[in-house]
Formats: sequence, structure tokens, C-alpha cells
Amino acid sequence: MSKAPVLEIRNLVKAFPGTDGEPFYAVRDVSFSIPEGGSLGLVGESGCGKSTIARMITKLTDPTEGSIWLDGEDISHIPARQVKQKVYRKVQMVFQDPYGVFSPRMPIGTFLEEGLVYHGIMSRREAGEEAKRLLELVELPASLADRMPHQLSGGQQQRVVIARAISIHPRLLILDEATSALDVSVQQGVLELLMRLQKEMNLTYLFIGHDLAVVRSIADRIAVMYAGQLTEELPSERLTAQAVHPYTRRLLDSVFSVGDKGRKVISIESLDASQAVRGKGCAFAPRCPRAAEKCKKELPAPRLLEEGHIVCCGQV
Repeated sequence: MSKAPVLEIRNLVKAFPGTDGEPFYAVRDVSFSIPEGGSLGLVGESGCGKSTIARMITKLTDPTEGSIWLDGEDISHIPARQVKQKVYRKVQMVFQDPYGVFSPRMPIGTFLEEGLVYHGIMSRREAGEEAKRLLELVELPASLADRMPHQLSGGQQQRVVIARAISIHPRLLILDEATSALDVSVQQGVLELLMRLQKEMNLTYLFIGHDLAVVRSIADRIAVMYAGQLTEELPSERLTAQAVHPYTRRLLDSVFSVGDKGRKVISIESLDASQAVRGKGCAFAPRCPRAAEKCKKELPAPRLLEEGHIVCCGQV
């Protein structure tokens, strides 16, 4: 019998009331799973629903429909009293802005101790020693434990946030634009750190981002979203050659390289995903060169093109 995925999303929907009385779909019928030790990159432009999915996984908001399974247990609507043990003990997040996570009056060492003490894993004294080990684990000197957050660089702050996230040995680490605020050289170092930690600790990642190159460098699989809908999912190494959804192809065409002389550059901003779907059709249909009349009326069901490659499009 195969082991249940660490995270499984089943037909997830999040709708908000619209100003005209019709629902605004931030997430619409999204399904995916991540095996233990695996990593899924959830890619799409701003407003496509990526962070809303993260908020539902971490119980900051409840799904309208569908379910979220963590280690084989449905956590979609668990009582508030169970969230600490069944969600926060197993799921940790790393956000885009590391400084916003800190208390400006709390030393780095104390910041690292908090999760261990809160979850009853260690005493305060034991956690103090563990904080120094965690700093070294993320390639920072243990002496930084006595520093204040403002005394660290952005890259150092993000490494400390990662150290706290992994301190309680979570089952799932959600990285929401975790490197996009960093300089390119610093970003590379943090990505290499994340890959090393995943291998050493058998961590499971949900990596949310909009930069295809960055997400591909860390994720085993790529899932692409547009206006709340999942458009395509496939192994990251097959993305460039085998992606077939019209939106995924447009995203790939928007990636600019200084070596691509003479090639027209497509702006990501021209692929605005802010217009929520109000009817039953494909979100990308109004912009899709292949769209048929049925695309505007029917939500395309996921279809297996080949092993490991899922596409939500009736025209490919």
C-alpha cells in the first residue's frame, strides 16, 4: 500500500462575495499533492490565488468547497482547539519579507527559541542551546543569537526565519515568495541552503512564486495557476520542452534572456489575472488564441496527457 502524500489538495474552492452579488473566485477547483520529501512549485502572476491556497492550508481562512489533507487527515474544517497540534506543529511558513516576521525588541536567539518552547519540544534552557545549533545549520555564526533583527542583513534575516521554521521539524514547509525580496547573489545562496536542508532533513516543500527560473531550480514539479484555476502540472525538467497549455507557453515566452537577440519580449503584466471568473468557463479563454465557444462555458477538467503531466485545457 502506497503511503499517503504529506499534502493533498482536493477540488479546492475559495469564493468571496462580489460587489455585484456574484461570487468572486480566488481559487477554483484546484487539486494537487506533494509526496514526502518532494517539492512542488506553485507558479503564477500576482492575484492568481497562490497565497490564498497557502492561507487555507495554514487555517488563516477556510475553503468554500473542497478539502485539504495533511498526512492523510482532512484538516479543512478542524476545530480551532486542534489547529495548534494538527496544523501549526506540522506546517511552517517562510514569507517574502523576513523582517516583518521578527519582533524588533526580541534577540535572534530568543526568536529561535519560541517555537520549540511553544510546542513543548524543549525547555527554555535547552532551546537556548538549540538556537545556536540552528544558526550554524543555516550557515550563520552562533554569535548572532545575541543580535537584534535590525543588525542583520536581509539574507541573514531570511536564513534565521528558515532556521525557526525547521526548528520544530515540520512535515511541510510553505515558502511564499521566500527569495523574491533578496538580491540575486543572496537569493542563490538561500536556494542552495533550502535544497541542502531538504535533502538532509527530508523536508517537503510547497514553493510559491512567480519567477519560473527560481521555482524550477528548487521544485521537482511545477503547477501553473491563472485567475484561480490550475492550468498545468508537470515535472520541472520537462517544463520548457513539453508544456502545452497556452497560458504556460505565454509565461515561458515572457522569460527574457540577454542572449535572445531579436526575440519579442512578452510582458507578464499583459497577462493580467485579476479578472475573476464569474461564469463556468476557463479563466484564460478571453485571452487564449485557441479558445472555442465551449471554453467560455465549461471549466476544463484535468486531463492526463502522459505520466506525470496534467493539463486543464480542452484544446490541446
